[in-house]
Amino acid sequence: MEAIFLVIQVVDKVITILTWAIIIRALLSFIPHSPRQPIIKILYDITDPLLKPFQRFQLGGAAFAVDFSPIIAIFVLNLIRVVLIRMLGYFL
Repeated sequence: MEAIFLVIQVVDKVITILTWAIIIRALLSFIPHSPRQPIIKILYDITDPLLKPFQRFQLGGAAFAVDFSPIIAIFVLNLIRVVLIRMLGYFL
């Protein structure tokens, strides 16, 4: 029973970290930065697989496109969190 509680905590923490990584990356889009910097490269490496499937959901033209992929990715991550925690909760 303690193992399942530990798994629930790990799932919750990992999804929280991924959510914050997406938020930080979205905020970085408003500041000039080099994606070659080591910390920013790690951030891009972590968030790219999460954002790429949703990047086709953009509004506006090429110059003023609004990218909704961070919002959609965070929504999906939270949905996964709820489903996994509820599924694991049945074993408690």
